[in-house]
Parts: sequence; structure tokens; C-alpha cells
Amino acid sequence: MNGRTSASWIIPAPDQVAADRAHERQSRLTKPPGSLGVLEEVAVKLAALQGTPLPRSRPAAALLFAADHAVTRHGVSPYPSAVTAAMVENFLRGGAASSVLCRQLGVPLRVVDVGVLRPPARPPDEGVSFRRDPVADEPGGDLRVEDAMSEATFRRALAAGAEEVDQLPDDVRLVMLGEMGIGNTTAAAAVAALLLGSKAEEMVGRGTGVDNAGLARKVEVVGDAVRRLEGAGPERAVQSAGGRDIAALVGAAARAIERRKAVLVDGFIVSVAMLALERMAPGAREWMLFAHRSAEAGHRHVLEALGARPMLDLGLRLGEGSGALTALPLVDAACALHAGMATFEEAGVPDRGQG
Repeated sequence: MNGRTSASWIIPAPDQVAADRAHERQSRLTKPPGSLGVLEEVAVKLAALQGTPLPRSRPAAALLFAADHAVTRHGVSPYPSAVTAAMVENFLRGGAASSVLCRQLGVPLRVVDVGVLRPPARPPDEGVSFRRDPVADEPGGDLRVEDAMSEATFRRALAAGAEEVDQLPDDVRLVMLGEMGIGNTTAAAAVAALLLGSKAEEMVGRGTGVDNAGLARKVEVVGDAVRRLEGAGPERAVQSAGGRDIAALVGAAARAIERRKAVLVDGFIVSVAMLALERMAPGAREWMLFAHRSAEAGHRHVLEALGARPMLDLGLRLGEGSGALTALPLVDAACALHAGMATFEEAGVPDRGQG
């Protein structure tokens, strides 16, 4: 993807024939029509994306992109930027929430440094892999007063995400994306406000737990960025108000979709990246499953703009791909029920209107 623009991304069309066959199978399974709710919808959607009436949720993979954000100098988080690097170490040691969930679910975790100021000092534990992309050495700007990335850095960050997807085995069917970066809810709120034409206070939430004074600072910072970038298109919004982690998420999702892999979308920050991708490459949203509704204030507006119906609403706001990983067993269940349940004919059970 080096040097490519969003205009050159190829968004394939879902297979409607496979979807129709999956829907027809659902109508013959030993249950009242629609009684499995969203699980039925997930199975039929995956059938369309995978081009088969019997879709599968595995193998699945988790990619996590980490970067620092210069905007933290304005006190928009109760945590210092050094926590980003410390948390990357925690992922590699297996102690973070996403590490635990990946281990529990048998999903490989790939951590990609696209802008952390202090690289990790030790190799990752078994089940976790790590790469520091050269884009991590590029300077990052304070989105309040300057662009978060130069255009060249933005392109390299997109490429970093795409290259990680290209390293995945061909048989991976589901890609879960996550992020880590102190200050990135501020960046995501600014991007969302620009994409939706919304006020800063509609998009800004408490992130890692800022108090009322911190929340007010966040609103002020995002408001300044939105005024500075008023009228920006999606690429300009991500380049100027986002960060290398958000840009890498866009690039990773775009490449996953080009390779006909479904994307299981995490919370607020990943959803903002997916909204930007849909604005850059219309049709990309058809390849997304939405894991959960975040407790972050702006997530509701982003989901509405995407026409998304998330599977879970648990008050989560951790990020790291943790919500997508929490929803993965539901996708597993949807595929298992779709493939494994008997039809009325197979089970000898009278269908409606019989008896």
C-alpha cells in the first residue's frame, strides 16, 4: 500500500447469492424464524462476506497499533504519555486485558509500534508478536495547533497497517483491530467531530477517567482542533487530527477488506477509524461487524452514522481491542449454530403449518 491513496483501494462486493442461501438455511433450522436474533444476522452477513452459505469465524487474528500523542501536553488524560510504552510492555508480558482475552480465546496477538516514544526492552511472551514500524520514528504534532502527521507520515502509517494484514495467513477469516495510546480518545473525538460536523462536546468523553476539569480541557482542545480544520475531508481529518495509531487502523481495515476478510470493530477509537475509512472508500462498512457500544460519549453518534447495530452494550471503554475480543465468542456461536443445527427435515420435526 506504500504510496497508495484511498481512491485506489478496491472494496469488493459481498456475495448476495451466498447470503440468500444462508438465509434460506436459517429458515429451515429447528427454531422459530428469527428466534436467534442478531446471531442469525451475523451468520448471514459472514456468508455474504466469505462467499459461502456456511461461514466460519476462525481462524481469527488480533492486531493492536500503539502510538503516543503530543496532545497529552494539554492535560487531556490523567495518565502521562509514558503509560503508552509501559502498556506495550504489559501486552508483551501477557498482563493486559487483551493479552488475557487472546490467550483465553486462542487468538494470536500482534502488537505494532507505530509511534511509541520508548520502544520495549524485552521480547514478547509466547502467543504475542511485536514489530516496531519505521513510521514510529517520525515526529508527531500537537493536533490542537498543528497537524498530527505530515502527509508522508500519514501515508506510511496507512501502509504500516496494511503490511500487518498482508502478513496474516490467507485462511484468517476475521480481523480484530485494537489500539493503545494515551491521548487517543482526544484525537478520535476530534476526527469524529470533523467527519460528522458535530460540536466538540458531543464527541468528547472521559477516556481514561478525566475529572470535570480534565473533561473541560478536552472539550476545549478538540474545539480548537475542529475550528482549525473546519471543512476537512476524511483523509485530512485523520492526518491532521488523528494519530499514527488511528491511521494504521484505517490502513489495516482497508487491506483486510481488499483481502475479503471481515473486520470485527472494537469501540470508539476503532469505530472512528472505520467511519473515516467508509468516507474514504464507500462500501467498506459492509465488511464490518460491530462488537459493542462503548461508554464513550461520542460512540453513539459514530455508530449511528455507520448504521451499526453492536452486539454488546456492557459499559466498556478500555479499548485495546478488548470489546471485539469479548464479542468473538458470539460470532463463534453464530457460525456454530448456523452450521450445526439440524433442519426440520433432518430432525423429523414438523415445520410450521405441518402436523
